[in-house]
Amino acid sequence: MNCISKRVDALSESSTMAMNQKTKDLQAQGVKVVNLSVGEPDFFTPDHIKEAAVKAIGDNYSFYSPTPGYMDLRQAVADKFKKENGLDYTPQQIVVSNGAKHALANAIMSLVDDGDEVIVPAPYWVTYTELVKYAGGVSVVIRTTLENNYKMTPEELRAAITPKTKALILCSPSNPTGSVYSRTELKALVDVLADFPSVFVISDEIYEYINFVGRHESIAQFPGMPERTVVINGVSKGYAMTGWRIGYLAAPLWLAKACNKFQGQFTSGPSSISQRAALCALVSDKQFTEEMTVAFRRRRDFVTEGLKKIPGIKLHKPDGAFYVFPDVSAYYGKSDGDITIGNDNDLCMYLLNVAHVATVAGTGFGEPNCIRLSYATSDENLRTAIRSLQETFARLK
Repeated sequence: MNCISKRVDALSESSTMAMNQKTKDLQAQGVKVVNLSVGEPDFFTPDHIKEAAVKAIGDNYSFYSPTPGYMDLRQAVADKFKKENGLDYTPQQIVVSNGAKHALANAIMSLVDDGDEVIVPAPYWVTYTELVKYAGGVSVVIRTTLENNYKMTPEELRAAITPKTKALILCSPSNPTGSVYSRTELKALVDVLADFPSVFVISDEIYEYINFVGRHESIAQFPGMPERTVVINGVSKGYAMTGWRIGYLAAPLWLAKACNKFQGQFTSGPSSISQRAALCALVSDKQFTEEMTVAFRRRRDFVTEGLKKIPGIKLHKPDGAFYVFPDVSAYYGKSDGDITIGNDNDLCMYLLNVAHVATVAGTGFGEPNCIRLSYATSDENLRTAIRSLQETFARLK
């Protein structure tokens, strides 16, 4: 008997998590697989941050934490926004959560009612549309183009807005494309939004520090936007702290209070120990983050150059994050004599089973012509993966 609620039953499985599990299953069988499916830095959390967590344990941070996070951590987040982004928030406008995904869920559940439309430029992170669905909203997907580096134009935004539009979800630097919106491009979007004052923006900036083109630009910086923007961020990507599960949001006070209320009923406050580690990360210098970004830039260059040597593959060089999102549709319909590739899912399974390289199908990101590869792994793994991919694609005729 199936008694699962309709709301949960309607959710799709995360394609990234599903491929990661398939990879682990193969690895458990003794198959050497290079995993390019997972989206997390392969670096260890810096020692000084780990030491802060150890100290917190010794200092008996073992009780429930405040629902929106410790005040000193929220103050550090507010200070970070002021110093690095030119954004003015009070600690009361900050809610610390169990990862940026949790912060995103808080914002969507607090904003979206049944039937509300949420504009989601594609390619998008797999969770956006699922959270909108769970909240009872409707995702209005804008399919962007490789020719425009998968960035939404002001004309596309204007055309997608209707009287039912509640919010726009924006991600820069982007997962899965690595595209980064410039200040000029964001200003053009803001000029459109000025004509629609009831539309909110949920700005996912979790990849802020992994930026290869200069200073990070937030859409919340423009006049009138702080009052209608939720900024999502966290420590997972910039400080190699994915497993610590600390994200945060900044929002207008009334919305921050709503997110706090929602979080209070679902999870209460995040891990006390992780919060002390996150505080240490935020008040420390950025040397580790800068060194990690240099490594990601080097890996990006190697991977993009290697993929460009595969006939038929089309891609742009990402400006941030640690993903490439090549168009592989030229291989649909091709065969190695035994197996025919029908779509992105077929190709990803073929690459997993033949090349022993794990990638993620683009369908889950709203773009079935592409696959996603993460270069957040060692240089040695990337050399092995690119060589194997080149050999495997050459088998398809």
